[in-house]
Amino acid sequence: MMMAKTFQFVCVLICFLAIIINTKACVKENATSYIDQGYYVEKTVVHSAVSKGAVCLDGSPPAYHFEPGFGDGVGKWLVHLSGGAWCTTVEECLNRSKSDFGSSNYMKPWWFQGIYSKTQSVNPDFYNWNKVFVRYCDGGAFTGNAEYVDPATNLHFRGARIFKAVMEDVLAKGLKNAQSALLIGSSAAGYPAMLYCDRFRKLLPNTPRVKCLVDAGYFIYNCILTLELSFSNYRKDPHQARNFTEMYKAIVNLHGSAKTLPKSCTKKMKPEMCFFPENMQHKIKTPLYIAMSPFDKFQINTTIYNGINTCIEGGNCTATENKLFRDFRLEFLNALPKGNNPKLRGAFIDARNHHTQVQGWWSPKNVTTVKNLNLMKAFADWYYDRNYTYVIDERDLPISAMNDIKPCDTKK
Repeated sequence: MMMAKTFQFVCVLICFLAIIINTKACVKENATSYIDQGYYVEKTVVHSAVSKGAVCLDGSPPAYHFEPGFGDGVGKWLVHLSGGAWCTTVEECLNRSKSDFGSSNYMKPWWFQGIYSKTQSVNPDFYNWNKVFVRYCDGGAFTGNAEYVDPATNLHFRGARIFKAVMEDVLAKGLKNAQSALLIGSSAAGYPAMLYCDRFRKLLPNTPRVKCLVDAGYFIYNCILTLELSFSNYRKDPHQARNFTEMYKAIVNLHGSAKTLPKSCTKKMKPEMCFFPENMQHKIKTPLYIAMSPFDKFQINTTIYNGINTCIEGGNCTATENKLFRDFRLEFLNALPKGNNPKLRGAFIDARNHHTQVQGWWSPKNVTTVKNLNLMKAFADWYYDRNYTYVIDERDLPISAMNDIKPCDTKK
């Protein structure tokens, strides 16, 4: 009898361990499956940009990565401005100038994945497009235009010139003959994707369809939440992140960005306030789509306090933290373009605690879904004028991004 019970226990234990191992393998497979569809692309250095003063922080020429289209995608172009925060002090910019975020000398081949995948089943609407990934090496969100160069640091703040020089190079490669075109900006590059959206459209007067996408770069001005935090213990936290207003003011002063920002905005308010999308997006005439979460990792760490996202992953956020999340979500939704004309202003606003989606989360197995509609389909339908979507997740508290990883298909 004892042996029989022992045997049964061992069998149950083995089955249990097998389930755990299989589940872990399933999660790993689904979370990283899109990587198998990726590929490296060498950099293209725009040497001609140097004579125009369009250079990275260290004075090296700008660069991008280009993968040509094929099949019926040869006339379709995707231009993606890469993100990577900002440098707001001389010291920060000097450190940045010694990396691939401040110098093309350090740039290696870039791994193309997600919306860059060339596999039709993984990326059905953009798999065969011409794809351009513009490297971010100015630290000022492609807005800087300072003529003076301090000989002591040799730092150049020329982001606006970089955008212009790279566009000229890509236009000559075939963009000028595009049948369809899309400008994307991720994270810190979400703002320049809006800033240059209409300019991008004017560069392509003969292209029937030109639109823009902001990928996790719609960072808002949070007056109410800042006031709340000033009376809380969070403000005393030494790890409290700098808010966006402080950072944007420092960028404008250091990079000379004021003359690049929309004059329709700078005539009414301080230049740093014109870095906030809600103060300038209404003037954009080109169709614009916003994909983001109110609980975006970068945004809430900057707005509330650095590290607050850890309670989301741990499932142990306090009542006070949940109130902050709810208050901020309302501010974020109020700062968005209104949804009464989704043809001009589309949106996909989810509740995940993640940051950027067009590369790491652009896959059928882990794409973000809201109301049974996933981001890949929602955006593609909007871009191709099949259906104009303005989707808002009704959940008012953040959820872990890992919730997007689909369970394994047990049917073989």
